[in-house]
Amino acid sequence: MRQPLPRARLAGTSSLVLLQPTPLCNLDCRYCYLPSRGLARVMSYQVADAVAETVDAWSRHHPVTVLWHGGEPLTAGVSRLGGLLDRFPPGREHPVRHAVQTNATLIDEAWCRLFTERRIKVSVSVDGPGPGSARLDRGGRDSTDRALRGIGLLKDHGIAFGAIAVVSDPSPRKAADLHRWFATLGCRVLGVNLVERKGVHPTGPEGVNLTGPEGVNGRTVRADENLENAENADVGKDDDVAGLWATLAACGRADRRMALRDVEHAWRYVRAELAGAAGRWADQPVDPLPMVTWDGQVVALSPDLAGFSSDRHGPFTVGDVRTSGLAGCLARAEETPWVAEALAGVDACRAVCDLFAYCRGGQAANKYFETGRLDATETVFCRNSRKLLMEGVMRDAERVAEEARSRGAYPVAGRGPGSPGRGGGLRGVR
Repeated sequence: MRQPLPRARLAGTSSLVLLQPTPLCNLDCRYCYLPSRGLARVMSYQVADAVAETVDAWSRHHPVTVLWHGGEPLTAGVSRLGGLLDRFPPGREHPVRHAVQTNATLIDEAWCRLFTERRIKVSVSVDGPGPGSARLDRGGRDSTDRALRGIGLLKDHGIAFGAIAVVSDPSPRKAADLHRWFATLGCRVLGVNLVERKGVHPTGPEGVNLTGPEGVNGRTVRADENLENAENADVGKDDDVAGLWATLAACGRADRRMALRDVEHAWRYVRAELAGAAGRWADQPVDPLPMVTWDGQVVALSPDLAGFSSDRHGPFTVGDVRTSGLAGCLARAEETPWVAEALAGVDACRAVCDLFAYCRGGQAANKYFETGRLDATETVFCRNSRKLLMEGVMRDAERVAEEARSRGAYPVAGRGPGSPGRGGGLRGVR
């Protein structure tokens, strides 16, 4: 008789803490989902101190990365961001490191000095070559050339950088173009996000207002909006999406200059599955992945829910670090109805998905914005960026194995059967 699967629960700590130094962004990308990106507010030192206290405690047990992210962190200014960085300790038994996700358009000599002096890891949001960029400024002008100038300064200062590219037109050719462009640019590691329908889009329904003080938090998403999001979420045919991932995997094998975030994560899972260790992935507590907004609100599980609320649950927050501390907010998070619903969604995914150990239950924000609920299972994001990613990686592996077999090098290896809900298995991919 099969033993009942353990219920999903939140881990007590996280190795990654996301901080929003400001919601303001100097760009107005067509696919941006952030509700308050026009709001010029900056995180207080009180908020940073409250987060730093928990980060310091966690560093006794494991390394912690503080990622400054969303809107555009550099709009806070060098002096302010430097002051916020000053509130954080170097770490106890393990280091506390800092990283920034930036559109690179504001990078100058002063920023490069700060990145170098503080050893800040830099990742750039830029979508690659080709006309029709969605990364526009508030005047409707393409920002790519300005991003490239910023990247040029990083390179001049010897600052390594990674990148995240958003793709709305997936295809094998797009993958090859992306890989060539970013590898030539000198990017160390590339992440690819397929465009998603979530949050606030300029093309979304009209008449939706921000609620809460000055529209800072509490952007309420209507049920009919969720339906529209689901109907418009698909960015390409399954074969095109799988082809993009397969080609990226092939390009990564042929050119080792640049790591591929998504492909390498997929291969880590495959290796764990083949070693019989993937079941341990499935049994791990869920990373709370805390996001702290500029005003101290804590969002657990899914940072993309920051600034939003629902009619049923209210704001997607679990507390305020200024009154409860980050550790205190997370300790009570499972008592929050929306978090409980999201964890029920993790359990639902585990019960039905062969790849649960790989994706660990998906993203709560995608579930909500596509279906209106947090306890849904498969989403378009899940299919495109997990299942079809694995399909693409397997296609590339089979192509390599077939070529080797044709040369008499070795036989094609079969796929392991896996165990649904435990290790996941690879049999659900094809």
